[in-house]
Amino acid sequence: MPYVVTEACINCKHTDCVEVCPVDCFYEGPNFLVIHPDECIDCNACVPVCPVEAIYADDELPEEYSHYSEWNTYLSTQWQEAGYVITEKKDPLPDAEEWKTKAKNEDDIQTWEDAE
Repeated sequence: MPYVVTEACINCKHTDCVEVCPVDCFYEGPNFLVIHPDECIDCNACVPVCPVEAIYADDELPEEYSHYSEWNTYLSTQWQEAGYVITEKKDPLPDAEEWKTKAKNEDDIQTWEDAE
């Protein structure tokens, strides 16, 4: 039962979760973080430190976020191959506070190809 990052992380990208992860299973996109399901050890350390409550256990995902399990698998594999593991806390995106209350969905997720 890996943990899954959902849409509340989009355009915020707080990294408090990365700092507490004992196995470095987070991968970083330009405006979103994901958890690699094969690397996650289900420790739950990331959930209580996420300031936007974006992380859920895979078997506790709200229905409206169920597709984020597939997004985490797909993007973490892609970003792992490209070397975008994130292991240290960084500042959130500059307008993270503004994005906390904005409507967003998976169409807002940027990939590294989009950012180039």
